[in-house]
Amino acid sequence: MKFEGRPTRSVGISEMIVSDEPNDVLVTYSLGSCLGIVMYDPIVKVGGLIHCMLPVSKDVADGESRPFMFVATGLVAMLDELYKKGAVKKNVICKIAGGGSPLNDNSFFRIGERNIAIARKILWKNNIIISGEDVGGTSARTLFFDLSDGTIIVRLDGQNEKML
Repeated sequence: MKFEGRPTRSVGISEMIVSDEPNDVLVTYSLGSCLGIVMYDPIVKVGGLIHCMLPVSKDVADGESRPFMFVATGLVAMLDELYKKGAVKKNVICKIAGGGSPLNDNSFFRIGERNIAIARKILWKNNIIISGEDVGGTSARTLFFDLSDGTIIVRLDGQNEKML
């Protein structure tokens, strides 16, 4: 893999990292129904990765105290951080992974599908198009993001890799 031997910065569940360090490789693991969202401005080389667990918070205080847990609050916070570091909206590239049903759960909740729907809605309202995705299904995913050149690689079930 392209990143072998390079140190990585891990983004845990309900966490986010936004960086302008070109040597950073961000990684998040175990994307099942959770959604991993990468945004990158290739002109100023600022990017971020967030690992959201749920689509929206039922409680305003919850969304404020743990914004990265939820797609609705985390995505807005990520955009704010990107812009603070110099990203320009018209340059931002967005790619997503996860949003599946790892237990092949066709239940009422459909958390993965709802995570994707909320992300699409927020990005659409902000005039940001998703330019690559690996979503749905039952595979667990690991998402790697290289800030030096914007490369994003998804590893499915710990084995198969593909570039987004």
